[in-house]
Amino acid sequence: MKKIIKIEGMKCENCSAHVKEALEALDSNLDVKISLFRQQASVEGENLDDDKLREAVEKAGYKVLEIN
Repeated sequence: MKKIIKIEGMKCENCSAHVKEALEALDSNLDVKISLFRQQASVEGENLDDDKLREAVEKAGYKVLEIN
């Protein structure tokens, strides 16, 4: 399963690293790729829960605009 998370507020490489760490903390088996240019995260793994993904990003200090 793959999810694309559109994120508001990532402005630099440190921001994108912070979001990546927050998402990877949910499950060490997740494949997380961050696009600073597109302001989004691509997350691949099993049993991805939108609420948990949103919570992880928002706890890291960023706003989730959309999850597909």
